[in-house]
Amino acid sequence: MISQPSRQYAVELQALPSRIGQVRRIVSAHLRYWHLDPLIDRAALGVTELLTNVHLHARPDKTCTVEMELLLDRLTVSVHDHDPRLPELREADTFATSGRGLAMVAAVADSWGVRPEGDSGKVVWFTLPAPTTAPARPIHDPTLYERAVEAPAPGHLVDDLGPRHAPARSAVVG
Repeated sequence: MISQPSRQYAVELQALPSRIGQVRRIVSAHLRYWHLDPLIDRAALGVTELLTNVHLHARPDKTCTVEMELLLDRLTVSVHDHDPRLPELREADTFATSGRGLAMVAAVADSWGVRPEGDSGKVVWFTLPAPTTAPARPIHDPTLYERAVEAPAPGHLVDDLGPRHAPARSAVVG
């Protein structure tokens, strides 16, 4: 028997420096909404590193999708892009100024990985353990939810309350 239904969120965006902070705030707001405050710092760091990698390395474009899924006791955060090249984990160099993103994701996550997606693209993902004390079903208060988001919340939200679109906002950022 499943005691806690799956909750999902996805947003499509251009991985530009100005958008990365915005998505970090959106991820944080959703984790607060799902009562997963202890995961905010690690999830925000992980998504920041993955989006930065898309910005720096992805070709032919910077379009990507960030997804979060909470299923039972595990939060999975993934970034899908259109570049089929798979990243490689580099040896962490304390003095390096770049190239440490995946090492940082590996350090904060329970697990992580990368997989090809079709003929052109990939998904880089990581998981975090969810606290077992989270309520089975969040209380839906649109006013409280909207106040939690510090920046416009573009994207398509799907959670255990059903799909809905953020009011008067585009599904694509950038």
